[in-house]
Amino acid sequence: MTVTPLGIPRRLLEFTLDGEPVRVPEGTTILDACRAAGKDVPTLCEGDTLRPKNACRVCVVEVEGSRTLVPACSRRAEPGMEVRTGTERARHSRKVVLELLASSVDLSTTPRVAGWLEEYEAEPDRFGPDAARLGEEPRIDNDLYVRDYDKCILCYKCVDACGEQWQNTFAISVAGRGFDARIAVEHDAALTDSACVYCGNCIEVCPTGALSFKSEFDMRAAGTWDESKQTRTTTVCAYCGVGCNVTLHVQDNEIVKVTSPHDNPVTRGNLCIKGRFGYQHVQNRD
Repeated sequence: MTVTPLGIPRRLLEFTLDGEPVRVPEGTTILDACRAAGKDVPTLCEGDTLRPKNACRVCVVEVEGSRTLVPACSRRAEPGMEVRTGTERARHSRKVVLELLASSVDLSTTPRVAGWLEEYEAEPDRFGPDAARLGEEPRIDNDLYVRDYDKCILCYKCVDACGEQWQNTFAISVAGRGFDARIAVEHDAALTDSACVYCGNCIEVCPTGALSFKSEFDMRAAGTWDESKQTRTTTVCAYCGVGCNVTLHVQDNEIVKVTSPHDNPVTRGNLCIKGRFGYQHVQNRD
């Protein structure tokens, strides 16, 4: 069934994007307008199911009349605005941000980052080995998911997903200040001693793999994780009558993880512990 949103249609506004006039609905962000126009503006902290946090600053663009570069993920288009995405100033800023991030955390499991580092000729190694932010082992204290804070860029998406934007569990928060800031649960304890309900919605929004399925973590460690061999099948969760859509990621005839479509009006990418982690009975062949 196709869901058709009802309401007053938004009026169109016109502005200039890299010298070309574009028309977008009122309220559209610059980033969405860039994507609609086929322009690749990199971003890490932006999520299509969360309100913009403006944390990573990789998506900055230049707006005529603005003293500083503006984050495209949160700045909304305005009539007559002149936006430039590929100026030397914007590209240099993105390059430095990528260098700072890649020198301080492990971005090896972050989608598309390797291409952006090459595109912007970023040189993270110039900051030296002392730039690493934490240097700690992954935290494995349960059988469902792993916390690898050496990959965390402090985008706060997991905090928002666990908090008032989605789950309202408030198990995740920011501990420490400045260089000591990190994502943690109450008193930086083990996950099993926290208020976590293991919905895994934090994993769904994590852009770097700092939060990952235990199954994926183990397969990566064993060198068997291969997304090119995985198929995705979207179906309906059978646990209750809500009707949540689940996408089964299958490799070698085994379900390796479960996600949920972000454009589904029921789930918007969110699931409960049963929907996201309770799939073992499907492949119980004993």
